[in-house]
Amino acid sequence: MANKKHVKRSLGQLQRIKTWQLVIILILFGFVSATFLRLNNIGMVQRREAVYTADKVGDNATTQNRLYDLQRYVSSHMNTDMGKVTLTATYNRDKQALIEKQSNGPNGNIYVKAQQVCAPRYHSWSPAYVQCTVNELAKYPSGESLNDTVNLPSGPYMYSFASPLWSPDFAGWSMLVCVVILIMIFARFVGVVILRLMLRRHYKSI
Repeated sequence: MANKKHVKRSLGQLQRIKTWQLVIILILFGFVSATFLRLNNIGMVQRREAVYTADKVGDNATTQNRLYDLQRYVSSHMNTDMGKVTLTATYNRDKQALIEKQSNGPNGNIYVKAQQVCAPRYHSWSPAYVQCTVNELAKYPSGESLNDTVNLPSGPYMYSFASPLWSPDFAGWSMLVCVVILIMIFARFVGVVILRLMLRRHYKSI
């Protein structure tokens, strides 16, 4: 009899917390979490654009500082996956400076010729772009000897920083609250089912 009263008391306590109330709280915190996640992503985009701007200006020190800001932000905020950032303008400047240093040989400026072939195929720096240039230089008799003394621009011109799965910021904590509420809803549902089954078994045993 005492066990039955204890089960009924536990069931009554669980039923005081309405599921719809938990669902409303979950929706509110879900909206808050989505807002902060969006703000994290916007912060990443702003810092990535700052990198592109510095790259176009041509100040290497500023570009490196903006890259450091981007890396620090991405590594400490969730939902900031940035893909790959390519310093195309920096690469093109380095490439042009290298080409201008080369004197015209018997075949003309073979670096210019190589770029005329590879540039239409690749719109930005990539390992494939570099390999295409090397392959074109190798077609000329002087390409092998020149390639031994001249290094084509090889980077780093491409950057990719990893975003954490969870971060201790507003977005992370609000998501954690959502998870806790989901666990509470599930635990309440399971608890009510178990207590009702216990009451049914008690009645059958009488």
